[in-house]
Amino acid sequence: MSLPASRRHFLQLAGVGLVAAGSGLPRLGQAQPVAAPAATGPVLLNFNECPYGPSPAAQQAARDSIAGSGRYQFALAGHVRDAFVAQAGIPVDHVRLYPSSSEPLNRAATLWTGPEAALVVADPTFETLGDMAAARGAHVQKVPLRNDGAHDLRAMAAAAHSQATGLIYVCNPNNPTGSISPSAELAWLLANKPSATRVLVDEAYLQYSDQPSLIAQVAQRDDLVVLRTFSKLYGMAGLRLGVATAHPDRLRELASLGENPLSVPALAAALASLQDPQLIAQRRLQNGKVRQATIAWLGKRGFSCVPSEANCFVVDVQRDGNAFARAMADNGVVIGRSWPIWPQRVRVTVGTEEEMAAFRQAFAKVAGVPA
Repeated sequence: MSLPASRRHFLQLAGVGLVAAGSGLPRLGQAQPVAAPAATGPVLLNFNECPYGPSPAAQQAARDSIAGSGRYQFALAGHVRDAFVAQAGIPVDHVRLYPSSSEPLNRAATLWTGPEAALVVADPTFETLGDMAAARGAHVQKVPLRNDGAHDLRAMAAAAHSQATGLIYVCNPNNPTGSISPSAELAWLLANKPSATRVLVDEAYLQYSDQPSLIAQVAQRDDLVVLRTFSKLYGMAGLRLGVATAHPDRLRELASLGENPLSVPALAAALASLQDPQLIAQRRLQNGKVRQATIAWLGKRGFSCVPSEANCFVVDVQRDGNAFARAMADNGVVIGRSWPIWPQRVRVTVGTEEEMAAFRQAFAKVAGVPA
């Protein structure tokens, strides 16, 4: 690969050559550890991290890449892009890599919301995009989730028609609930939203679910952006790598806010993760088993959870949620917070079997129920 002739060309290579990615740090795919490294402090079930970290192969690839990290490794970024494109089945020019999916998320708020362009989101959902839009003076219309945890996409479309709306945000599976919005409803939204309104679908947790992706549709329409990350199932939250997929015009708009080369260890770990054909199925099964066992345990003690297909769930603790979370932390287990619309519900990240055993013990003590 020839050296860039100018700083501008250099940044173009950083963005175009790194065109594919996922948010979070990917790791090598091979056999998956059955247990996470031993914890020395409190059990952390608060940030939706994967407790197993990068796969062994991804960890080795990241270590091996350090010696070459004195250079930008644009070719490696291209390899990650190509591996992602091969799996996603979309053209190369519809993919761009970023150091986490949070970056294109924030750029979308900057580009497509403002005083004359509202944002429509579910409530509750991942809040960063709404915070960014509000800071730009945009009206943020929050639409409560349905009783089953799905986005009320028909109400969201109606909200977008009620005022000039630049962007509709759909997190699927949703954060904090892990709940799914069905494909048929997503198709209805795309067919019935205002024609000038863009839709951003955040699929950070999709690999934990059997839900089909919308990525293929970015090759057919110019008003859809789909994000992926390596932070969740691939266990690379601290490595930071993400992917934005969209029509090339939308990707150029995102790139207009600047580009930077990507972390070489993150790229190496991502490529190894993408090359492991068993990793997604293994971790999906592993996570689902532990999640469902925990939800069943809570249900037997009278505590309901929103149906989840991700590595987190929301449980109704039947009292002030933030106070409950503080009490859990006092007992060595750190869980997520509550949301204004759901003050008695808290988010819990799915950990290892050992971590969830500690969760059950602390929960029983705080809630005053049998362990």
